[in-house]
Amino acid sequence: MKSLVNSLFPKKLWTRPTIVFGGGLFFKFILFNIIWCMQTTFTSFSFPELYLNAALATLVLLVPYACFRKGWLQCVVMFLLDGLLTANLMYSRTYYSAIPLDSYGLAGNLSDFTASVYDSLRWTDLLFPLSTLACLYLYITEKNKPKPTIKWHYLATTGFVLLLSVGLNTIKGGYKAAYDSLQNANYHTCGVPMYTLFGHLYYNALQAKDIYTPQIEETIRTWQAEQPAYKPLPDSIPARTNLVVILCESLESWVLERNVEGHEITPCLNSLLKEPTTLFAPKVLTQVAGGRSIDCQLLLNAGMLPIKSGSYSMKYPTNTFFTLTQAMKEKYGARGYLLTVDKQIVWNQGAVAKAFGIDTLLTKPCWILDEKVGSRKKLGDESFFRQCVEKLKKGEIWKENEPVYFQCVTYSGHNPFILPEESRRITFKGDYPQRMKDYMCMANYTDHAIKQFIDYLKTRSDYSRTLIVITGDHEGLAADRIPLCHSDGGKDIVSDKPFTPLIIVNSPIGMRYEKVMGQVDMYTTLLNLMKLDGYPWKGIGQSILDPDKAPFAIGPQMNAEGDIRHIPAKEKEHAEKAHTISDMMIRYNYLAR
Repeated sequence: MKSLVNSLFPKKLWTRPTIVFGGGLFFKFILFNIIWCMQTTFTSFSFPELYLNAALATLVLLVPYACFRKGWLQCVVMFLLDGLLTANLMYSRTYYSAIPLDSYGLAGNLSDFTASVYDSLRWTDLLFPLSTLACLYLYITEKNKPKPTIKWHYLATTGFVLLLSVGLNTIKGGYKAAYDSLQNANYHTCGVPMYTLFGHLYYNALQAKDIYTPQIEETIRTWQAEQPAYKPLPDSIPARTNLVVILCESLESWVLERNVEGHEITPCLNSLLKEPTTLFAPKVLTQVAGGRSIDCQLLLNAGMLPIKSGSYSMKYPTNTFFTLTQAMKEKYGARGYLLTVDKQIVWNQGAVAKAFGIDTLLTKPCWILDEKVGSRKKLGDESFFRQCVEKLKKGEIWKENEPVYFQCVTYSGHNPFILPEESRRITFKGDYPQRMKDYMCMANYTDHAIKQFIDYLKTRSDYSRTLIVITGDHEGLAADRIPLCHSDGGKDIVSDKPFTPLIIVNSPIGMRYEKVMGQVDMYTTLLNLMKLDGYPWKGIGQSILDPDKAPFAIGPQMNAEGDIRHIPAKEKEHAEKAHTISDMMIRYNYLAR
């Protein structure tokens, strides 16, 4: 064994610059894994793959110096690696996953979210370029630099480590099977640190080559057969023919019914909660993934959970989807409208709207930019809703007594919650974290903006036939949640759970649902309330009006929230598997088969 080690790792191979560059590269991978695991789980550090694959990636990236003694080229490689690692950590602080392979071609979308990108940086990210600068300094100060030679020992070492890695994967049934085995509740986030970012991208590429098989169809059908049966509401409960959906950017439940320093943060929404015909569910677990806002439209309008990697709107925009919009067209002859201040190309909204059955799409060019909010200076929520009302009053959109699916998507609540001073309606003097104060001010601003829209809807002659849904498209605090919850000012105010509210105004059933539900359950609940019982697609979720619905939900990181103490293991496994089933359905366009 000693002779084998000496032959693979001779002293003449590991010169001082080689050790510096190799150590620097290995340090970067381990540092990335530590930072990654600080917001997920350190379970991956218990697996030998983490160290073995980090060593393999180090050796591969060491080629410029180990084989050719190109120190300057080695530094270029290291700086590029710094950018890749940092970008993925920034992405993970919002999406809790690494950047999917297909998303690297969507860098142009970042122009609309520059502030959010910068907001995702942390001081620890500086350690990556600083480590490269340290390696560069040590290399420059090295006096006796070795001459270029072919390093057969280096190649043999790399081959040996590669064989060990391949051997481990072979024991587990191959690379894809080994990575697939991690896609469960306990190891969902372990793939990236165990197999490095490069292994994650390779896994994405392998997934893209998957083909639809009878086994996949059987898996889907078996899961569907185990899904609780849909239960229609009694005939005595009146139907609604209009559905208005307001998706509020990053609105969380903890700001509702909350007074801070005498300020009521959401007075409009609070007043709606007191109406006897309001259905309110404050504990809707965020289930969006890589698509964020566009994922919420999938969850609510199509009743499907998002795909595991990337965004369905970019990968499968022409799929067949069964939606509330289409269900209302079939039963009530409703027309579909979608209003957003974003461009059509953002998250491929134009293509998704068409696939969902939207007839009229109003995007950025349709609005007058007379109120600029946020780091990107987009149209503020107050002006957005004011202009919506103006268009409605003029009959440009949704004429009175026209059956309709009408969806508005707000923007102002987007991270980093920057609201101009002149638009702030409340201020706080207490020692609260700045991010918390900004968030509360923004929630108050959006609440006031919604009020003018709701007030107008109540004046319409068709209001009695209109169901109004107000919900957050996803949680907003992301990686800031834990620090805010632990701060002196936020610990008794900010929720430690990523809950968004579901507020249904003018509901035929008024109630307060205090149990945990998932975002995907909104679709089936609305099918119930809109009396769309004959529509064939009942969704992945379950209506909260079903008395047999279990009081829990599974998040995209396979996190179970709610009262799971008395939930049978089989029922919990069924809910966890729903994420895989929905991923399969979208990936293979199952609903078109």
